[in-house]
Amino acid sequence: MTGRVVLVTGAGGFTGRHLVPALRAAGYRVVGLGREGSPADTDVDCDLRDPRAVREAVAAVRPTHVVHLAALAFVAHADERAFYDVNLFGCLHLLDALHALPQGPRKVLIASSANVYGTPGVETIDETVCPAPVNHYACSKLAMEHMVRTWFGRLPIVLARPFNYTGVGQSESFLIPKIVKHFTQRAERIQLGNLDVSRDFSDVRDVVSAYVALLESEVHSETFNVCSGRAVALRDLLQMVGRLTGHALRVEVDSALVRKDEIASLRGSHQKLSRAVGFTPRYSLEQTLAWMATGEKSSA
Repeated sequence: MTGRVVLVTGAGGFTGRHLVPALRAAGYRVVGLGREGSPADTDVDCDLRDPRAVREAVAAVRPTHVVHLAALAFVAHADERAFYDVNLFGCLHLLDALHALPQGPRKVLIASSANVYGTPGVETIDETVCPAPVNHYACSKLAMEHMVRTWFGRLPIVLARPFNYTGVGQSESFLIPKIVKHFTQRAERIQLGNLDVSRDFSDVRDVVSAYVALLESEVHSETFNVCSGRAVALRDLLQMVGRLTGHALRVEVDSALVRKDEIASLRGSHQKLSRAVGFTPRYSLEQTLAWMATGEKSSA
C-alpha cells in the first residue's frame, strides 16, 4: 500500500463508523482491523488477543498512521477478565507488532478514557489530576496507559482520554441512546439508575475531529482530554429530550441500575488539547440530541 494508510482498530464500532469517513476525507486510505463489514476501505480480520495474528496483520498493512479504538467499553460487562485481555493486552500486542515493522508509523493515537480519573473531588478535571479508577473498565484503561508510556521512546504515541460522548449509531445499552429511544417511541416510562449525576457529554463528531487533529499534529508522548468542558445534570438532559420530542414520560429509578461506585460529577478541561491543535467543540448537547432524535445519518 502506498500513500497515507491509517490502520483503525475497532473501525466497525460506534466511533469508528464516524471516524473512517473523516479520515478518508482527510486523504487517508483506511484499513479496519478486527471486524469485517466496517466502513473502512479494506478490512483485515484479526483478534487483538492473538499476538501472532496481530503481528501478521500489521506486517501486511504496513500503516503510516494508527488509531486504536478497539476496546471493551461497556462498564457493566459481566466478564471482568475480558477488560484486561482486550483493553490492556490487546493494545500491547498492537504496539509490539508496530515496533516490529521495518518502517514504523508516523503517529499512533490510542483512545483511553476519562473514566480513569474516578472521583477526583475537583470541579474541573485536567490532565494533571491523578487518576483513581473505580471499576474494572477504568482500571484496565489506566493499566494500558501505564504500559503504553513505556513505549513512548519507541513509537510516536499520543493518548486521548475522551469523556462521555454520544451520537447517531451508539448502542442503546448506553445512557443517552436509551433515553432518546424511549422519548421518540413515545414510551410511557423509563427505568434509569442514579438521576443525581452530571456528565461532560461530547458529540461523537467533535471527538472524531479531535482525533484527526491529533493524528495529523506533531505532538507525541502526551495525554489529552477530549471533552466539551461542560457538565450537564441527567435531570436536565431528560428535560432537553422532552422539549425536543414534545413528549413526557415517567422516570423510575431501578435500584439494579444504580452502580455502587457511581461517579457523581465529571467535567473535563480541553485547554491542553486546544493549545496543541486548536480544538474547539462545534456541537452543543442540544444539537447532538436533536441529531439523534431525528435519526439523521449525516456527519456534517
